[in-house]
Amino acid sequence: MASLIKTAAVAVAMRKCPFLSNEVLSFALKSRSLSMFAKKCPVMSKLMTQGVVTLPATYDLKGENEAGPEEELKLPTLTKLEAPTQKNEAQPLPPKYDSILNDNIEAKKRDSTYRTFQVLSRTAEKKPYAMARTTPLQLEDEDVSVWCSNDYLGMSSHPKVTGAVIDTINRHGVGAGGTRSIGGTSHYHVELEDTLADLHGKDSALLFSSCYVANDTTLQTLGRVLNAEIYSDQGNHASMIAGINNSRMPKFVFRHNDLDHLEELLAKGDPDRMKIVAFESVYSMTGTIAPIEELCDLAHKYNALTFVDEVHAVGLYGYHGAGLAEERGMAHKIDIVSGTLGKSYGLVGGYIASTGPLIDVVRSLGSGLIFTTSIPPSTAAGAVTSINILAQQEGRELRLRHRAAYNLLRVKLLKAGFPVLDCPSHIVPLHIGDALKATLCMDTLLEKHKLYVQAINYPTVPRGRELLRFVATPYHTPRMMDYLISALDDVWSNLDLPKCENFSLKN
Repeated sequence: MASLIKTAAVAVAMRKCPFLSNEVLSFALKSRSLSMFAKKCPVMSKLMTQGVVTLPATYDLKGENEAGPEEELKLPTLTKLEAPTQKNEAQPLPPKYDSILNDNIEAKKRDSTYRTFQVLSRTAEKKPYAMARTTPLQLEDEDVSVWCSNDYLGMSSHPKVTGAVIDTINRHGVGAGGTRSIGGTSHYHVELEDTLADLHGKDSALLFSSCYVANDTTLQTLGRVLNAEIYSDQGNHASMIAGINNSRMPKFVFRHNDLDHLEELLAKGDPDRMKIVAFESVYSMTGTIAPIEELCDLAHKYNALTFVDEVHAVGLYGYHGAGLAEERGMAHKIDIVSGTLGKSYGLVGGYIASTGPLIDVVRSLGSGLIFTTSIPPSTAAGAVTSINILAQQEGRELRLRHRAAYNLLRVKLLKAGFPVLDCPSHIVPLHIGDALKATLCMDTLLEKHKLYVQAINYPTVPRGRELLRFVATPYHTPRMMDYLISALDDVWSNLDLPKCENFSLKN
């Protein structure tokens, strides 16, 4: 036994054996199953054949049940954890690295596109208010009304949704415990994928940690597997652009919602090559809406698959909240739909829905899924609850209230002479056209008027198209809108920003 153990340890130390690690060796010694490894391991078997390893006569290779009495495994005992002798202090990077990094930050500050994060503590009982510190020297939080949240319908604090999350946490803990393929799939995940597939009228659905990951993973995986040309709308989200670029397949960008330009590009494409046309249903910054039916028909004319991001539409549009395609009766024309759980549904995570084989390919080959920890069971349980609520009468009533709120806000802003971008969706963008003034608008509204709306600057929008992006929820009242108008009047006057009648800027 001693010679066998010694040789095994040498094999491990020299990394000759692909199966026998130090952990496996410890287990083998403890369970007296070392003989099984010796017989099955190619490294150990070869050593035995060559006579390098000689088993003691008392050790029977027929099986551990017939071996001698079990030997006690003695392991070193750790009596205490020693504190580190040296304090773990942050060390600066080498000067050349710091110089390049600081130069980039300073450039962002000079062109007023440097980003800061406003710290908010949203108040569940007082939607759409949050607690925030509106000035650097402020010592206590105060109420701020939020006008840019993507929790469009307030589902993040719906009592049935939070109840489902809390109940699941109490039963199963806060984490999934692993990736989808290694311990991170519960019946909650399976139920959620079935619910999403049913919502969109597809065979299957697949969950991701976010819709950024869903778009990136799906487009790069399908692009490579299909060896496809990919046609992308100029206004597409960064996640779609990343997936297309990561696929390393031929990419063609068509002008935003421009059918003629798309057809021109498709006609020039390789007729024998697979194709994917990727676009969004609702564009979240400018509020524009895609001509879904026309784009899908054109794509299918050239035998291309359609990939449609419905992130800012799911929950908000359609009889069941399945998105703009459902509302327009076009859901069946979409080959692959992507959506999020992090906006109208009030949680976190993303997904795609499509045919069984397509979903199976992304599930099997998509690195963004394979190597990412699964969303928690509690999130999946809360999402199922939220989707079911918004698919029923309560959801339809919320959508009607939401529609009334954003239409009223748009009318009030236009009547007051503010430059509202012409768009038909729930997004209400107010054109500024200057990065510094957009940031000053945001800061003044927060510090002076206790209103929070985020300035949208480059690279989220092109330079010269800087804006304030307003979102009215079912919980914003007409009185709150009137206060917002008066605050904007004050800011517009102080910053010498122009007003205009019947403003329209083509997107």
